Amino acid sequence: MTRSLFFGHPQGMPLLLLFVIALVAFSCDLEDPSTPGLLVPRTVDQDPTLPSLAINGTLLHVETYGKPSDPLLVLIHGGPGGDYRSLIPAKAMAPEGFFVIFYDQRGTGLSQRVSRSQFEGADAIQLMIDDLDQLIGHFKKSPSQKVFLMGHSWGAMLATAYLNQNPQAISGAVLAEPGGFTWTQTTEYLSRSNKIKLFSEALNDAVYPEQIFSGRAEHEILDYKASFFASFENAPGNTIGNAGPYPFWRNGAVVFNALIDNAERRGLDFTTHLKEFKPKVLFLYSELNRAYQLPWAQQVSSPYAQAQLEEIKGCGHEMFHFAWPGIMEKSLSYLNALK
Repeated sequence: MTRSLFFGHPQGMPLLLLFVIALVAFSCDLEDPSTPGLLVPRTVDQDPTLPSLAINGTLLHVETYGKPSDPLLVLIHGGPGGDYRSLIPAKAMAPEGFFVIFYDQRGTGLSQRVSRSQFEGADAIQLMIDDLDQLIGHFKKSPSQKVFLMGHSWGAMLATAYLNQNPQAISGAVLAEPGGFTWTQTTEYLSRSNKIKLFSEALNDAVYPEQIFSGRAEHEILDYKASFFASFENAPGNTIGNAGPYPFWRNGAVVFNALIDNAERRGLDFTTHLKEFKPKVLFLYSELNRAYQLPWAQQVSSPYAQAQLEEIKGCGHEMFHFAWPGIMEKSLSYLNALK
């Protein structure tokens, strides 16, 4: 990961960044860029009008749709450090008989920001698993109420980590392009999907804020900087096949860096007990993500006892935003068979 490079000049810089530069350069009454709501949206602890839920010692941004007595369908976003905004089309599952739960993970999206120290130990990913477990426990009304997981990218990895520890607790899972279920596998996928061209305009845009906010460590500033790196995967001709930008609220830069650093130091393996999860999983991969494709989907899904592989046509990695109708059709067929 490149953290402090700058090449060229700010030509082609996004309008918002130009506005911030003008503010810094010409305003007589300069505002502190770490002020909540100035650079990035406020989090649930800063804005009480946002829907939230206290889970496992933190405050999460949570929204639900449907009847609480229906089978639970928990949406798990990517990242780490992303948010659920691009998954919102999945609320269409509520009229189909599911209680749909969206949440921004600990320290990400619009959830409360947390200290990096929470992710320093061996149990860093375990903390995310425990959050998911308590979220499910909060909404589950009875032992007989079925629970389904629907995860995208890192979210599909986190769903698998949960299933690896709790194979009897979940009735089924929809997994959309998880990078891998071991750290070796994940780094192999990332090497194909995140090939940064160091002299590209996208990198200039991404790292230019370093020149303005050098040395500052506030979450607002770090999250603002992190948002620029989304331009890498949305550039024309990108490997993972996205048609353009996809919506998000706010990145969780500290959580992203902490979990990646933790995995680099300690590794990860979510496959140790996956064969004990007996229901078939629905495993989705996109037609246009050149870093994935069928052979990789077959390899990643192989630790599961049963996996139904389906290609989502006409889209890349961000399939929930760009190709939801295809996902919904295949997911409904799969989930209804397990209800």
